[in-house]
Amino acid sequence: MKKVLFVTSEAVPFIKTGGLADVAGSLPQYFDKTKYDVRIILPKYVCMDEELKKQMRFHSRFYVRLGWRSQYVGVLETKVEGITYYFIDNEYYFAGAKPYNNIYEDVEKFAYFSKAVLEALPVIRFCPDILHCHDWQTGLIPVYLKNEYQKDEFYQGIRTIFTIHNLQFQGRWIMQAVKDITGLPEHLFTADKLEAYGEANYLKGGVVYSDVITTVSKTYAYEITTPGGGEGLDGLMRARHRDLYGIINGLDYDVFDPGTDTYIWQQFGMQDMTEGKLANKRKLQQQLGFEEDGGTMMLGIVTRMTNQKGMDLIGSVLDELLADARIQIVVLGTGQTDLENMFRHYAWKYEDKLSANICYSEELAHRIYASCDAFLMPSLFEPCGLSQLISMRYGTVPIVRETGGLKDTVEAYNRYDQTGTGFSFCNFQAREMLSALYYAMDVYYNHKEDWDAIALRGMQQDFSWDHSAREYEKIYEIL
Repeated sequence: MKKVLFVTSEAVPFIKTGGLADVAGSLPQYFDKTKYDVRIILPKYVCMDEELKKQMRFHSRFYVRLGWRSQYVGVLETKVEGITYYFIDNEYYFAGAKPYNNIYEDVEKFAYFSKAVLEALPVIRFCPDILHCHDWQTGLIPVYLKNEYQKDEFYQGIRTIFTIHNLQFQGRWIMQAVKDITGLPEHLFTADKLEAYGEANYLKGGVVYSDVITTVSKTYAYEITTPGGGEGLDGLMRARHRDLYGIINGLDYDVFDPGTDTYIWQQFGMQDMTEGKLANKRKLQQQLGFEEDGGTMMLGIVTRMTNQKGMDLIGSVLDELLADARIQIVVLGTGQTDLENMFRHYAWKYEDKLSANICYSEELAHRIYASCDAFLMPSLFEPCGLSQLISMRYGTVPIVRETGGLKDTVEAYNRYDQTGTGFSFCNFQAREMLSALYYAMDVYYNHKEDWDAIALRGMQQDFSWDHSAREYEKIYEIL
């Protein structure tokens, strides 16, 4: 049986700030348990839920050398749905109201975490065939493994996979400070190893020293090899392109299931999609104070309000769209203050057409996915994306920009051969986005049977974690 250890800074159900937690906590459940023993190790943050911390039991403790320091390491353990979780405990590093603080604190925190994970392996008596490291917070693990631990027989057979969830976040900091923190030798801080643009770069270390690199969609795997998407590391990504794979993240089909979802008013499936969505739409219109009209297109947006998510594109055409079009728009999310205020303004100006919910509500999010006719995601870049997968699962037609995982998962509608699961546009331009929106509205209002067929094809897609797990298993076998 192959042994795999996921190393991550967050994982559901214990701590979550983004999609990384969903991948790290959900994916291990879906590996073939007759062939793979997959476990997870992460920090024990003080800010974790107290009820979840009560499930953890003490395993062991020891001290680890970090540069010139000697630091305490506690190891705790628990099981969730058959998966073993280990936690690295040190309240000096993992205190605070949230898992990530300032970058200058985090670079030491995750250097400590990386060293502690490697030295915990013989203590917990688990020698993995593969260390599967996630994002820059674990980038030093392959560096330490290849440069400090390979002489030890225990570590010699361990292979490494490094998964990039978002290349924009790299763990960069002042070179001399990182040398002092990590205790790594001078010769590793060169342009072909840890140095990038005069700084030390944890993610670069993970890419250079890992056996295989993966990211969360095939298109994003290509985009990060280009100057436009490589975030300054495109040359390195091109150099390692033979070891670079793109695997789409999965969706938890138990959580996002319109047939069993308790958040929505009327559950439905493929057989009664039209009736079920219409019933939910009318209820959502009542909740939001819209005119109750099943024939008006309702457009959903559930997002972080940032320019990366294309909110500036929406802002530049929103006045025109709301003034001219027969449409209702419901927005849910938080983010940049200027973007929040933009939606508040248009919700005041067009109160019968736009509902701005500047907050996050799991219940309202599910209701938007189930009730809306279309869902808008005009992202500047999107490594994988989850909302377009959820919207298709609920028969809501996505309108997306062709980038990253959005391009890989949403097939553009072709009216001539009646294929496609959504609408898309290529360039990051507001007018192009608006054209895609108007095209979608034309199909919705004038070719309703075609629209329903698009929605149904979306519901028929398989973006479950089972598929993702099989793809990762192929890479494990390669290693």
